[in-house]
Amino acid sequence: MDGLEDVCRVRVKFSEIDSMRRVWHGAYVTYFEDGRESFGRHYPGIGYADMQRSGIYAPIYDLHLRFYAPLVLDDVAVVHTRYVYHPGARLDFEYKVYREADGILCAEGSTVQLFIDTEGMLMVDPPDYYKEWQARYRERNDNHP
Repeated sequence: MDGLEDVCRVRVKFSEIDSMRRVWHGAYVTYFEDGRESFGRHYPGIGYADMQRSGIYAPIYDLHLRFYAPLVLDDVAVVHTRYVYHPGARLDFEYKVYREADGILCAEGSTVQLFIDTEGMLMVDPPDYYKEWQARYRERNDNHP
């Protein structure tokens, strides 16, 4: 993956396992969230703490997820989270989840988050903290026009 990317590792917990002894499909959404949190720490300015301080949030609007290989208890999931530039008041990320032991791609997906203001209304223009973040990091992103 090119552009702004973060990599984090997550050990599969018992609570994430389904009756087939594999990671339940919904747990991958949590792995994506872990990836976004790690990304926000790696590239400060658009993390959840930044959103909380501003009072302007970015809930998930769209989520896509495709599965290729299972993860099981005690596997380590290596989550690659990549920022994808799009103009407007939105945050786009792509994810790849690998099994650390053998490097197999287990899942991949994407999310789109839209900004809402302090009243919960959809924003048309990006919030200031996001504009500042883009000014700092966007020139390092290979995916901008």
